[in-house]
Amino acid sequence: MNDWLDPSVAVQLEAVKLNKQRPLVICDADEVLFAFMERFERFLHATDHLYVWRSYQLSGNVRRRQGGGVIDDAGITALLERFWNAHAEDMTPIPGAADTLAALSTRAQILILTNVPFEHQRARERSLQRHGMAYPTIANAGLKGPAVAWLRERVEAPAFFIDDSPRHHKSVALHAPSVTRLHFVGDPRLAKLLDKAPDSHHRTDDWASARAVIEHDLGRAGH
Repeated sequence: MNDWLDPSVAVQLEAVKLNKQRPLVICDADEVLFAFMERFERFLHATDHLYVWRSYQLSGNVRRRQGGGVIDDAGITALLERFWNAHAEDMTPIPGAADTLAALSTRAQILILTNVPFEHQRARERSLQRHGMAYPTIANAGLKGPAVAWLRERVEAPAFFIDDSPRHHKSVALHAPSVTRLHFVGDPRLAKLLDKAPDSHHRTDDWASARAVIEHDLGRAGH
């Protein structure tokens, strides 16, 4: 994926209303707010596939249940399309996500930056709303650094980025280095396969510790 701001993302960003004096928490959705892998694994089992939990990536880990043959990247893309069409709205929230964001929202602006496919953005918004997380939601494409940089330029207060993917942390570190980056992996099985992202400031795999980091930094900054 390219490290540039997709025009479709730029249009969404322009529509967001930000208070430049208020802190900003930019939060991913899958494996941060929603248990993506738990739901995707159930989908794989229902379609005679499985996930082997050998590394932090789909490529090479999605197999056929009968014979264990590896599904190539094109096959994974096709499975993901089927998955999103069927299950964009029925993922389980990560424990503590809604309550923590609600608490943080008393001191900061909350924005969801998710790489959900554009055609499923409304489904994601409905799911977030249903689970008590009705915050502005941007469907991103590509790496997240450019979108985070766009947001950072419009907020003078502290900004935080929460995501499970090391590549997004690297992109944000490049494009918006002043943003505090929290590496968060909600699924314990997935978390074991991945060390702290080198370009993150903190590794916080539960919402209690993520809240503690953010509130500590907000307090030090006088917010």
